[in-house]
Amino acid sequence: MVNLVTDIGNTRSKAGLFQDGKLAEQWSWANEKFSFGLLKKMATNHRAQNIILSTVRQLPEDPDWESMQDEFFCLLLSETTALPFQNRYRTPQTLGKDRLAAVAGAQALFPGQNCLVVDAGTCITYDVLTAAGDYTGGNIAPGLRMRLQAMHTFTAKLPLVEPGETENRIGYDTRSALVNGVQEGILFELEGYAAYCRQQYGAVQTLLTGGDADFLSKKLKSEIFVDQNLVLRGLDQILSYNVHFQN
Repeated sequence: MVNLVTDIGNTRSKAGLFQDGKLAEQWSWANEKFSFGLLKKMATNHRAQNIILSTVRQLPEDPDWESMQDEFFCLLLSETTALPFQNRYRTPQTLGKDRLAAVAGAQALFPGQNCLVVDAGTCITYDVLTAAGDYTGGNIAPGLRMRLQAMHTFTAKLPLVEPGETENRIGYDTRSALVNGVQEGILFELEGYAAYCRQQYGAVQTLLTGGDADFLSKKLKSEIFVDQNLVLRGLDQILSYNVHFQN
């Protein structure tokens, strides 16, 4: 089975070609360079059989998207899409599609295990999937740069600083105090959520993805699984599930 998965975010789009569940190729481009004509060409050139599209934007009417549905099995991820796990979120219509996909990716990598899925992007999301296959929900917090920006924006004198290394974990000047306050705070936050999940569910596999995943993972003391392609893997998992579901 050859699947083409596409994730359209706020500023950038990513795509991945999966062959029998394995990521064979991937692409990334600015949203203004994306078109359904490009997606159709990619699907044709790589002999994709199935396509899934996840987008944070309203999907415009496009003849290329319409025609693709006659040539391929096409799926637009929504709150009504069949999932390989039980979605217990009380307002599924407001749940970010990237969160759903990341949870599906965690399930694909660690089937039958409790998972805490952390996506460290503009915001940081913490999502829980139980070993029984129940997505119980999660929390949303400001991301690393958003926290630094907020302290600068909502105070009179605190400067805007960039994340990075400091000499020790306790601040020794204004920059290190700001950087440590944010970075150490996120690490304590993440460790706290992991400890809470272990208390509630027992053994838990923690997965980290998103733009700041690599940076944060190097500072964590506990064992954590980092996968920058977790959302793409999850989209492939959801697409394959629906292909089998339809058949």
